[in-house]
This record gives sequence, structure tokens and C-alpha cells, in this order.
Amino acid sequence: MNKLFSVIFLSLAALAACKPESPATMPDPVALTRDVSGYFCGMIVFDHPGPKAQIHKQTGESPLWFPSVRDAIAYTMMPGEAIDIVAIYVTDMTGYRDWKNPPQHWILAKDAFFVIDNDQTSGMGVGETVPFSTRKAANDYVGVHHGQVVSFQEIPQSYVLGGGDNPEVKS
Repeated sequence: MNKLFSVIFLSLAALAACKPESPATMPDPVALTRDVSGYFCGMIVFDHPGPKAQIHKQTGESPLWFPSVRDAIAYTMMPGEAIDIVAIYVTDMTGYRDWKNPPQHWILAKDAFFVIDNDQTSGMGVGETVPFSTRKAANDYVGVHHGQVVSFQEIPQSYVLGGGDNPEVKS
């Protein structure tokens, strides 16, 4: 019994001495410049209309760039791709005036309100997932461009990967 107690005690002491890994620090968004290319397409991200996205990984290297928010969301749904993401930033389209020249204001995707199934197309020519920092701005956009407001977690995989027609929102 003493031997068993010693083994348990030493095991607990060893566990207590272990330091938990510190969480990855949240990187800041990077300013979009003309020299960045889209992760999937290799095209100049800056030249595409509509909102953009940048995905930061634990490696701390340059972010992965996407000329379409929908493409970035698709990346997160692909097996094996999203394992070390620390931040996803999307263009905040609140108050946008020109679809061809969106604002350079970035917000975290997890905090955004997205309008799906609307009448705007992405930089890649398919229906776009349009992010806003407030629900009011998203609702105002729906009043003009139609669609449905959802959170990042509610964006249906079928909408992102299946063409975007008549999405069924996850609950």
C-alpha cells in the first residue's frame, strides 16, 4: 500500500510541476496591400470587389489571404486545414459605400454578423457571405440586398460549399 501511495503521490507531483501551454497570442489584422495573393486562386486579393478575409495560423507567418469571405469560411470547413487557426479577420462592411472598394476595417469573424443568400457576388463571382460588426448594419443590408443574418457558427456548410442556394441555417 505504501508503494502504491508513493507512485500516486509522485505522479501527482509530476503533473503539478507541468506548466500548461500558454494560449496563442491573438495577432493583429494585417493591412491589405497589392502584393498579397489569394490562398486558393493565387490572384491579387486587392483587385477583387467585396469583403476580404485573412486567416492567421499559430506559426506566426504571414496570414493566408482570401479575396472572398466565403472562400475563407470554406477553408475552415476543409478537413485538416483549420487545425491551427488562431484568428480569422474579415472586412467589416458596416457603412460601405462602394462594393468595388470595401473599407479597410477588420473585425474578428467570430464576432461578426454575416448576411448569406443575398444578391451580391464575391470577388470570385459567387454569392458572398457579407460581414458586419453590428446586427443593425447586417439587417439594414438585408433590407436592400435581401438575405439572412447569421453568426459565424450558423453559416451552413451547404451554403459555403454547395453553391449558396436556399441555405438551411444551423441551429
